[in-house]
Parts: sequence; structure tokens; C-alpha cells
Amino acid sequence: MDKKTYSIGILFMDNAQCGLTHDFFAGILNGFKLEAEDAGYEITFINSREKRRDGKKLLEHVIDKGIEGVGIICSDLKDPEVVELLGSDVPAVTIDEPYDGIISILSDNEQGLKKLVYHIAGMGHKKIAYIHGDDNSVTSIRIKAFKEACKKMGINIPDEYLRTCNFRDIKKAAFETEELLRLPDPPTCIIYPDDYAAIGGINIIKAYGMTIPEDISIAGYDGIDIPSRYDPRITTIKQDMDGMGRTAAKRLINLIESPETLPDYNDVLIETTLSEGNTVKHISVEE
Repeated sequence: MDKKTYSIGILFMDNAQCGLTHDFFAGILNGFKLEAEDAGYEITFINSREKRRDGKKLLEHVIDKGIEGVGIICSDLKDPEVVELLGSDVPAVTIDEPYDGIISILSDNEQGLKKLVYHIAGMGHKKIAYIHGDDNSVTSIRIKAFKEACKKMGINIPDEYLRTCNFRDIKKAAFETEELLRLPDPPTCIIYPDDYAAIGGINIIKAYGMTIPEDISIAGYDGIDIPSRYDPRITTIKQDMDGMGRTAAKRLINLIESPETLPDYNDVLIETTLSEGNTVKHISVEE
């Protein structure tokens, strides 16, 4: 690219179909934007091909627009046009999804889920159910971490305690919660794929005339704003969305401005923190 444009592209195909109302991705994008602007760069959102007026392929579109680097989030990394872009000389980073040979900025989902299980088990729970997200790399990491943490704590996981729910799917979360409550030996604590989906669980638990955490404990994941206002305040793992976005922007700008430097393609893991609310009850061995 001959002329410096100070333009960075964001490829956000919105696979979650939530747009910028998705608290997790919105937090990341805001952090990315602020960091890039502090460095003097402007952000351009890149449409999917069917919505681009020029009708050009992604890589051609990026080059023609003078975009110097691309941050990729919530997009299909197997899409041929995305694969072509990632294999080109255009600097790129992926966010929340790993890709070989590309710098990937990821939340430390393994340690996050383990922190949550250790906290719940430390409160005396031995019957922990996990309503996990749909099939993707994040879910795979979390399920593996859940099983490893339970094994370490000496907790058996019945098959019926592991259930699937799309991220942010309140209706499905409510359905799966009801299925768990109907079991002959129901769990004493339910972990949800995210805080937003946990609202569905809260609703059905209340519909059953039960209270949280007196009758059953719950925990979420993400640390987003709305569920944190519920009473009782939800116990969750807080992801550093701002840190993920800012780190992605820094790494991308470094690739743009120092192309002669051999980049470190190891995944960058952003630490999570346990936000201890009031939805996990301390129970005795007898319970």
C-alpha cells in the first residue's frame, strides 16, 4: 500500500444475529475503536459481499478502499473470502476465535470456567449442571474445562446435567432449566452459557415458585450489565471485553506500522475475573 491512510477495517458479519446490542461484542468493538482512535486511526465497518455496493470480493474491496489492516470478529473464518483475506499480505487479527498463523485475541475461557466451578464446588455443591453454548471453539474449551474442574473436585457429572442452548437464547435456556428441575435428582446449581441466557433460567425458576439461591443456585458467564442489576445479583465470570478490543487494536496497529518485525502468532489470552454475586448458596454436606 503506497499511501498511508490510517484506516482500519472491522469485519463483523454478526453470526450471533444480535448486532451491536450484543453486550460482549459491543464491549470489544468499543475498546477496539477507542484504542485505534487514540493511535490516530479511523474505523470502517466492512459489509458482507451481498451488501457491498461494489460487489467486489472481500480482499479486493479492502485493498481498493485503502484499508491498512482488518480486525475480524463474529465472522465465519471458513468463508472462502475470509480465508483469502487471512492468507494475504493485509495485516489482520481475529478476536474471540483462533486461526492458525494469525494473531488471535481470546478471552481465557478455560480458566474462567474453572474459576466458576471451583467457586461453586467450594460452596459445597456436588450436583452442578451446565447448560453450555452451541458448537464452536469457545464452547468446546468451556466444556472441557468444566469436566476437568469437576473431576479435580471429585464431582460426578450425569449425562443429563450437560445440556445445549444457543448463546443469548432466553427461551431455550428456560426450557433446559425446566428439564433439569424435573429430573428425579435435580442439580443444586446450574451454570448458564451467558448472563443473558440465564434470565430465561431465572424466569422459569420463579415460575416454579422457587427462590434463588435458597431453593437452587445459578451462575452465568460474561459479566454484562443488565443481569448484574437483578436481585439477587448473579454470580458470573466477568470477561474483559474492553481489554480484548484494545489489545486487538494494539496488535493490529503494530503489524501495520512495523511490518519488518516478525510477529508473535501465539494466541493472546485475556484474563477473566470471578464476580461473586448472591446466587450461589453455601450448602452443607447433608444437602
